[in-house]
Amino acid sequence: MASSMLSEAQLQVKFITKQEQYAVPDVPFSVPTNIDVKSLNNLINKLLKEHSDFLKRLDFDFLVCGELLRTPLNEHLQERNVSIETTVEIEYLLRTPAPQPEDALLHEDWVSGIHVADKWVLTGCYDSTINLWTVKGNHTVSLKDHTNIVKAVSWVKENDPTGGFVSVSHDLTGILWHWEPGATPEIVSVLRGHERGIDTVGISPDTNRIATGGWDTHLKIWSTLQHDRNELRMEDEPPSKKTKGNSINQTPLHTLTGHKESISKALWLDNENICTVSMDHTIKIWDATLCGLKREMIGQKANLSASWSTLSNSLLVTSADRHIRLYDPRNAEGSVCKVTYTSHKSWVTCVAWSQYDQNLFMSGGHDECVKVWDTRSPNAPLYDLTGHEGKVLCVDWSNPKHLVSGGTDNSVHIFKNVHFNG
Repeated sequence: MASSMLSEAQLQVKFITKQEQYAVPDVPFSVPTNIDVKSLNNLINKLLKEHSDFLKRLDFDFLVCGELLRTPLNEHLQERNVSIETTVEIEYLLRTPAPQPEDALLHEDWVSGIHVADKWVLTGCYDSTINLWTVKGNHTVSLKDHTNIVKAVSWVKENDPTGGFVSVSHDLTGILWHWEPGATPEIVSVLRGHERGIDTVGISPDTNRIATGGWDTHLKIWSTLQHDRNELRMEDEPPSKKTKGNSINQTPLHTLTGHKESISKALWLDNENICTVSMDHTIKIWDATLCGLKREMIGQKANLSASWSTLSNSLLVTSADRHIRLYDPRNAEGSVCKVTYTSHKSWVTCVAWSQYDQNLFMSGGHDECVKVWDTRSPNAPLYDLTGHEGKVLCVDWSNPKHLVSGGTDNSVHIFKNVHFNG
């Protein structure tokens, strides 16, 4: 028998959930057409109390027509041209709790690059330094081998700091480092070949190759393999010369040209494909083996950053028009923006997918805001994470337990993801 709630205008809904421990009776319910999330939560909690042993109130989100409900139900349905005369399926799921602020890591200058592996936080700064911290806030290493802004940093192995790391700088070089916790980082090789400042670095999934890009508009591919040193002298450049210690100057394996302005992000989709986003309004997909352009997507604004998810095979791109756009570059219609996420008030400078949930990502912008999003809620983020007092330049969610961000307030903010229990 259908349950009912008194209201002048009613519609029929059916509640479904993939979280079986929170299942309620599989029957239609009559609810007010203008019911909102708060009232739906009250109803689900009442049903759980009646039909199970749940005593503690739980907070749920509700999916209707594939998007999270953020307005009264009738408005949500009207925007999607769904009749209120039909029985509406509402999927409910336990709400992702807000990440909790844990620590702020204070630097001497703007923080422009950040990457987390296990409990280690790697940062790059405008004062030319590279810094190593623990997620507990302990500063362990400071390096100043670059002579200009360190714009980006990356661990070689996503979850293992013992693989070493790479830093790239506006001094036109990148440095491949060897490091193990408790030891002093050592330079393995210096990447030389860019003609202007380097803004971005990405490591291939098999950790064998590096991709860099920057203000000379060139995408360059390098090797991380030390035993390949004698094979790294490519492109008719002079032989490598010894540098500090046992490190050597490394020249690129390949240089790919085609962008007309600075490359703001280079990332590997897999071991064969590299994606670059540029200030020239384009997104390009390159074949890393054949060293040619495979696909180009043309937009209307300068692209500032990007993030690739292997969980959803989706690409997020941020730009100078305050929006974040989602693409599926492997699809035949990959150049078509699938969803646009709008909430930032200024340039969105950085974005990072969650590594454990295909629907979650974080972003940061010149509006001093860090936002946590669900892909199914394009017009409203899940949470605004406060704390920064300057532009946010970099974010990272490589460690599922910690969301991190850095910016022009000379600080890195660490937020604990209380939702993740892995």
